[in-house]
Amino acid sequence: MKQPIFTGAGVAIITPFTQDGKVNYPALQAILEYQIAHGTDAVVICGTTGESATLSHEEHTEAIRFTVETVAGRIPVIAGTGSNDTAYALELSNEAEKIGVEGLLMVTPYYNKTSQEGLYRHYTYLADRVSTPIIIYNVPSRTGCNVEPETYAALSKHKMIYGAKEAGGNISAIAKTIALCEKDFSVYSGNDDQITAIMALGGKGVISVLSNVAPQAAHDIAAAALAGDFEESRRLQLEYLELCNAMFMDVNPIPVKQAMRMMGFDAGPLRMPLCDMTAAKTEKLQGIMQKYGLVK
Repeated sequence: MKQPIFTGAGVAIITPFTQDGKVNYPALQAILEYQIAHGTDAVVICGTTGESATLSHEEHTEAIRFTVETVAGRIPVIAGTGSNDTAYALELSNEAEKIGVEGLLMVTPYYNKTSQEGLYRHYTYLADRVSTPIIIYNVPSRTGCNVEPETYAALSKHKMIYGAKEAGGNISAIAKTIALCEKDFSVYSGNDDQITAIMALGGKGVISVLSNVAPQAAHDIAAAALAGDFEESRRLQLEYLELCNAMFMDVNPIPVKQAMRMMGFDAGPLRMPLCDMTAAKTEKLQGIMQKYGLVK
């Protein structure tokens, strides 16, 4: 039986940058410590929210190394190591394994996309060559590539494919996936507004953008569901719905980085082509953050 890499709320953590564009490791350390102190159940480094698309290979591997060393086994660390180049995904995954992560988050191939058979071959090829559990990351709005439930079912049989981060938004497809897959295949919500819904179907938690600014809230939504208290999970999900939506009022991670700067974190700038929100959107975000007591 495969045991879940984690249950609850794992933070899809930002990558803070200095004003001259370098990875800001002291700021990353402070953010990691804040997360651990406020209930986060796992850290996902170098994912979409971490601007992995614009990290160099050296920055990518060093950010993973720094996170593993800082977290020091207190909670699981999962590294984003996916690519649309299968060979490079394997290279990056093998380096992350040597560093000592607990899991590998592998996004579906983007731009070149591939077929369902191609997805099966891609993930099987990688899973045959790693010794660290894989979480498939399905986010078709970004990749143009969707994993169908039947493909998940076939992949769930592999001993190294432990689960999926599902950000497709299709609850019916997620229900079918959970019904078809092996019982030890862990599905995590990739959308903060669907934590309770997906966990009610048997999901194990969330890989969360919301956790960057409200780690305790994300943890509590998931923890209540894990405890079978879906009334409490639903209440919290709806209470924080406006904040969840605010984190996606512009392209992720633009709003969450702006929000963290409002909270006093040294999140730094975004890397182009991403840029800050308009003044109107920033003002709206400020108001929502104030409503939740996250800024004065």
